[in-house]
Order: sequence, then structure tokens, then C-alpha cells
Amino acid sequence: MTVNLAHHLIGPGPGAPTVVLLGSLGSDRSMWDPQVRTLSEQFNVLAVDLRGHGGSPVPPGPYTVAELGGDVLTLLDTLALPAAHVVGLSLGGAVAQWLATHSPARVQTLTLLCTSAKFGEPTGWFDRAAAVRSGGTGSIAEAVVERWYTSELASRDPELVASSRAMVAATSNEGYAACCEALSEWDGRADLARIAAPTLVIAGRQDPSTTPADLGFIAEGIARSALHVLDPAAHLANVEQAGRVTALIAAHVTGRAQRSEAYEAGMLVRRAVLGDAHVARSVAETTEFTAPFQDFITRTAWGDVWSRTGLDHHTRRLLTLAILTAVGNEHELDMHIRAALRDDVTPDELVEVFLHTAIYAGVPNSNRAFALGKNALAEHARSAGTAPGADTLGAPAEIEEQSGP
Repeated sequence: MTVNLAHHLIGPGPGAPTVVLLGSLGSDRSMWDPQVRTLSEQFNVLAVDLRGHGGSPVPPGPYTVAELGGDVLTLLDTLALPAAHVVGLSLGGAVAQWLATHSPARVQTLTLLCTSAKFGEPTGWFDRAAAVRSGGTGSIAEAVVERWYTSELASRDPELVASSRAMVAATSNEGYAACCEALSEWDGRADLARIAAPTLVIAGRQDPSTTPADLGFIAEGIARSALHVLDPAAHLANVEQAGRVTALIAAHVTGRAQRSEAYEAGMLVRRAVLGDAHVARSVAETTEFTAPFQDFITRTAWGDVWSRTGLDHHTRRLLTLAILTAVGNEHELDMHIRAALRDDVTPDELVEVFLHTAIYAGVPNSNRAFALGKNALAEHARSAGTAPGADTLGAPAEIEEQSGP
């Protein structure tokens, strides 16, 4: 059963992308303060206390990463957020990986900081859970915070260290222990290849808990990922390298948001030109191998060139038919002929395009275009319940008999 997570949401409001921040074991959402103010100028920032942490409920343990992820999905549903850009550090990074694997449609981009696909062996987590249940989180606070920051930062900012220890000590004993048990059984290594969201991976060079090698393993396993190793930085790299981490997250989210807008605009034009049925088939047939090309074509051909206002779609259809005829691209030509007939291009216009192309690009290619057009016109007429007229593509078919190879 999911719980209602404590959170705060700040940002420009409707229309802005949403960035979800999921924190480390023993932290509350204030650990993201170095990012929230800057990111919230551009994005709606949703900072979350995971179950057992901060102001969130503390149900009896043990917990699982799947349960922690389910809590986040419930929160997104409650806030009517169909998808978001998910950022997770350490324990929050495991939850973020689970979300990207098991609810990929909800994750627009993924940012993983100082985390792992598997956090060591279970025994260590069971021992820590037992220590917390017997001695409280205060008993481990100093040891935990020693791993959060480099010794240089700790000596330079003792107030930061003191407030961090207080944050760990304020974490519920049961909540902390139950999350230790969640990490004991977490192993997302086999699922990394299933993560399709564009992924930013950030490691701290001096992080003793989740090393650059751990983050490198994640980056190698996720197809669309980029790895950054920050130096100096230990486990809470978002604090020690606050400006750099904030800039990396903003660039990652902004780039994907812009690509997403171009993709959506391109998909509308693509459907308008080629028809819903054709586009639906193409999308349904998309595989992991062909997805990058589908994304590229939708954004650039349809979202950019076909969306320009310099030429209307009718003119672009005729140009496309002429060019495809000239280069002899029969597969694309056949598709565009059929799409043109379903829309606003008349058979007489097809005749003129193919005749004109014959003069400047060669008779054989136009000969083939007439043959494709004649077949498409006959099929179009049958589907409309009419017969093709004698003044359409029938007459130039003689060219096919006289000259076609």
C-alpha cells in the first residue's frame, strides 16, 4: 500500500516542465535546497520526502524500492502529473531507476547522482538496520555524514556538517532501518538496458559510497546516457558542487523539453500530411534500434522543415513528389502519392508534376511515378466507391509501354 509523501512544489506553474527531486538515505527534501531556488525559476520543482524520511509517514518495515517508487507514482497521480523529469541521489537514485524501468511513460528524463544499480551486499545493510533500531539514527549520524562531503569541505564548513548530522539524527529510526532493508535487496543491474529515458549520470570523484566506477557501470548499461565525474565531490555532490550540478540538470531537462516540443509539433504535422493510420503503424513498429531515427525524422523533417511558414503544405507535397520522382525513391514516393490523394492533391496535379519531372530529371523515373500513381489512384477510387476518370493518369500510362525498362 502506498503512502502520501510530504513534498513541496514550487515554480512558474502550468505549462512549465516538472522536475522531481528524490533524496538520499537519512535526508529530507531540504538536501535539495542548493538546486530548488535556481531550478524553480524555469521549472516546477517537486521536492519529495521518501517514506520514513522527513515529514512523510513511517509505516512498519521492511520496505522495498518498488514500494518507494509506488509512493512517488501515487504523488504524481495526486498532482495530476502524467510525466516528469526525475532526479534521484543515492537511495533516491535507486527509486528513480525503478520508475524509469517500470513506468517509463512517466519519466521524461532521468538524472542519477551518486547512486548504484546494486548497493553492496545485504549483510551490511542488515547490520546497519539493526544498529539504528537499537541505538537510533543519532548513533550513526557522524559516520554517515563523513561520507557525504570531502574532508576539505567539512573542515571549511563545520556548520554544514553539524546541520547534516542533525538531519540524519532527525530521521525516523524505523524509516531509516526499513530503507536499509530496501537497499539490501535492490539489484537493478539487469534492468539498466530497459531504461529508455535520456539519462544524465553524475558521480563524485571522492565518493566512497557510490564510486565513479559504480556510476560508470550505470552509464554503460543505459543506452541514452552521459556520465559526468565531478571533482571535488563526495556522496552529496549536489551540495559540494551545487552550481555545477544545477547547471547540468537544467541543461539536461531543457534540452529534452525542447526536443519534446519539437517532436510533438512534428507528430501533428506528420499525421496531417501522411494520415493517422500510416503514422500509427510506423509508431507501433518502432523498435529500440529504430527509435532514434524515428525521433530524428519527426523533429527535423516534420517539426522543423514541414512546419515552416514559407511554403504551404500543398506546395510542399508537390515538391516532395517531384524530388522523390527525380531521385527514384519508389518506397517514399508511393507513400506520398497515396497520402496526397487522401488529402487535397488532384490526379491532374500528379500528371503535371510527373510530366514536369520527366523533362528535368529523366523519363524513366517519371515513367515509374506514373505507374505508382496509376495503382494508387485505382486503389483510392476503390476505397471511395468510384471509378478513376479517363482524364487522370490513364493517358500517360502509354509512356510506360513505350519507354519503361
